[in-house]
Amino acid sequence: MTISSFFTRASRAFNDHPVASKLLVLCTLSSGGLLAYAESQSNIGSPSVVDDKPDESRQKRVVVLGTGWAGTSFLKYLDASAYDVQVVSPRNYFAFTPLLPSVTCGTVEARSIVEPVRNIIKKRNGEIKFCEAECVKIDATNKSVVLRANFGTNLVGNDEFSLEYDYLIIAIGAQVNTFNTPGVKENCHFLKEVEDAQKIRTSVIDCFEMAVLPGLSEEERRRNLHFVVVGGGPTGVEFAAELHDYFQEDLVKLYPMVKDLVKITVIQSGDHILNMFDDRISSFAEKKFNRDGIDVQTGCRVVSVSDKEITMKVKSKGEVCSVPHGLVVWSTGIGTRPVVSDFMKQIGQADKRVLVTDEWLRVKGCEDVYAIGDCASITQRKIMEDISAIFKAADKDNSGTLTVGEFQDIIDDIIIRYPQMELYLRSQHVQDLKDLLKDPEGNDRTEVNIEEFKLALAQVDSQMKSLPATAQVAAQQGAYLSRCFNRREQSKENPEGPRRFKSSGHHDFRPFRYKHFGQFAPLGGEEAAAELPGDWVSIGHSTQWLWYSVYASKQVSWRTRVLVVSDWTRRFIFGRDSSRI
Repeated sequence: MTISSFFTRASRAFNDHPVASKLLVLCTLSSGGLLAYAESQSNIGSPSVVDDKPDESRQKRVVVLGTGWAGTSFLKYLDASAYDVQVVSPRNYFAFTPLLPSVTCGTVEARSIVEPVRNIIKKRNGEIKFCEAECVKIDATNKSVVLRANFGTNLVGNDEFSLEYDYLIIAIGAQVNTFNTPGVKENCHFLKEVEDAQKIRTSVIDCFEMAVLPGLSEEERRRNLHFVVVGGGPTGVEFAAELHDYFQEDLVKLYPMVKDLVKITVIQSGDHILNMFDDRISSFAEKKFNRDGIDVQTGCRVVSVSDKEITMKVKSKGEVCSVPHGLVVWSTGIGTRPVVSDFMKQIGQADKRVLVTDEWLRVKGCEDVYAIGDCASITQRKIMEDISAIFKAADKDNSGTLTVGEFQDIIDDIIIRYPQMELYLRSQHVQDLKDLLKDPEGNDRTEVNIEEFKLALAQVDSQMKSLPATAQVAAQQGAYLSRCFNRREQSKENPEGPRRFKSSGHHDFRPFRYKHFGQFAPLGGEEAAAELPGDWVSIGHSTQWLWYSVYASKQVSWRTRVLVVSDWTRRFIFGRDSSRI
């Protein structure tokens, strides 16, 4: 082989495989050092061009609103070659939101937890188009969405335009719920977006810089350095812990003259912070905060917030008191976005708190529209609503009674169709399904009638639970829905779901089933708490290292994974950056 032909082939190989050239350069520069291969880069190559590509006009158009956990997970696993996919979002990146509290204090940089959407959607098996715009209206009647671009006024083009769809995926998340408390929007910081975390980081430094200016009284310095967190959930608690570490490890060295004036207060309306966790974790968190000097005010409801003080009502005493503040972070829950509220009115869900879907994530009252993530909630059907249809389907010989064998033939479909059934069997420690059909005295029965069958399953619906608005739920919903879309055509001929009790045949797909993998609560001081499957609770320094490993592995790409780990390493070695930028 001649030298010229060798370079010709090498050049063609690098052009066809751009990742290979990057790896070669990295290997050359590092002289055998660490070789990092990002999974995000493996999918960034130019989409393959196929001459015999089918006519796109025959492809169904899927419009995805949002690039959060739910929308990104859906796009990641969707077979884009089967659809005309359009993604719409007012931000052109995906943000790893569980690390937002770390961004507020410089533990992690903002750019380390974001990945450009166009990096994620570039796939080899099809093209996904992206529009950076905000959805202002969903027209279910005409199957279209009205969008608005929010760019500078000096740019030419149409600010508002519409996009038609065959299938619509609503994954636009939720907004902060202020509960219409006076002064919250004007005087509080929120922690939902990357921009929110950046504003908090700047404001924290402003509070310290203002407090050390000459001419201020001690009372004024104390007010500027009083940081109030409203909401004792995971986000509020983690921010309070991050802020405490930031002050103790970094700011106290830079502002020693005010080290005795700093105060952090957590206000919680409930009786305990982290009340969605195991009681052991909630108790440990309160004791640790007490040791660290973080003031936890439980049983208090904020009634108003001004630019200088926050007013709250103490439930146990019925008293109303006011405390001065320098910065307030509001983290009390989520509410529905205006565009979703307007859509809910169109489809007859105006009386609902969030967009209601069935177990297949289809919006109730609207055809070909799906909703996933924080903007929606699954309404699980009660087993008692269908008990007569279930009994009739199980009673194959139409005898009016149900034998143990007939019940066992249908129990698998019941468990798949009604998730609360599995939870009930677990809570009652039922080893043998025949035990469900025993009489009140505990004696075995060979058959039961409809009334006895109803009585046996009367308590099943008590196990129904609504899913939390977490990233874990949203990501699983997106992955589930993408699988349904990938198998849409096959499922029509070979349905994989449980039998239809009120009609013949089977459902096309199995209903969505959430699998809980646990949750973390970083508490500062290199300590964290974790609630893991199997009623396992872990608390301490080892749990913090488990948190590091899990959150690093869950990053959307190797690029963000490396950046986050390097930020943690930088913080350990050099501390946090307190520059006001």
